[in-house]
Amino acid sequence: MMQRLNDSKWIFIALSLLQSACSSMPGAEQPVADQRYSFALIGDTPYGAPPASDFPPFERLVTAINKQSDLLWVVHTGDMKSSAEDCSNELFRDRLERFSRFKQPFIYTPGDNEWTDCHKVNAGEYEPLERLHRLRELFFAEPGSTVGRQVESQSFTPGYETFVENLRWSQGGVIFTTLHVVGSQNGLAPFDPQSFIQRSEADRIEVKQRIAAALAWIEATFEQANRDKAPAVFLVMHANPALEADHNLPSAEALKASRDGFQEILESLERHTQAYAKPVVLAHGDSHYFRIDKPRLAGNRSLPNFTRVENFGAGAAALHWVKVTVDPTAFNPFLFQPMGVEEGL
Repeated sequence: MMQRLNDSKWIFIALSLLQSACSSMPGAEQPVADQRYSFALIGDTPYGAPPASDFPPFERLVTAINKQSDLLWVVHTGDMKSSAEDCSNELFRDRLERFSRFKQPFIYTPGDNEWTDCHKVNAGEYEPLERLHRLRELFFAEPGSTVGRQVESQSFTPGYETFVENLRWSQGGVIFTTLHVVGSQNGLAPFDPQSFIQRSEADRIEVKQRIAAALAWIEATFEQANRDKAPAVFLVMHANPALEADHNLPSAEALKASRDGFQEILESLERHTQAYAKPVVLAHGDSHYFRIDKPRLAGNRSLPNFTRVENFGAGAAALHWVKVTVDPTAFNPFLFQPMGVEEGL
């Protein structure tokens, strides 16, 4: 979630869209209110926008989303820059300002390009952990403050005070959760051998701690979903955790290697999704390929109640976004609409 640039800029998400319908006829049966609501899903954008520059593609995206009067919030699934752009403080502040142009409350989960991969020569050779610290300072300065009191930050949980970016909220009974799980094998990919920044023991420890936090947050999310009898769960993270690998890699060892950094998370998600037995969606970015499918998670079969949606990403596709409409009363509560943005908007 983003820090408010001005106290008046951001509003709390209204956690109920409905007002009681009243009939003027005494004794008349009350109509059933429409509980549907919508939000925008974007990610891996803006790429190639220097700080303080005009960047029409992203401006068109913002304008198109702002024209939608029925959106409750905008979710960004991480990667606010390309891996080749400098991970500077100036760029971080620039992205914060650009995201503030959305009229809707803005929820963001970090990607690998803005911290994990900042060791690369073409990204400026930054210490990844220092960049993560700065990212949290700037984008998560007030945990839970921009979406309302019902939004929970994992940093409120003893033992997980660092993880201000892992969030949870509900709307119409549906539970929404962000997980800090990034590409580049969740931070385990090799460092750039040409860089003077190389992986340290602190980097290795950070990955273990972040995976442990994600596992605990998944557990807590499904505990709440079961306790509240939630009709569905919607999870958001940056990484594509190699969900296509089981179709492309014949070797079990190769499959395991491709999911290094993700396997524990997939196993937990599969176990909880199966036990929950109601609709579960995983929304992510990372691989820049819009798709809606039902891939296998960690086991040998797909789960009928699990759906993956990957949003549009960099390049020309960055002009597009996904409109998610939720009907908590429906058997299949989620509708995904790819939304194009006109060039001349």
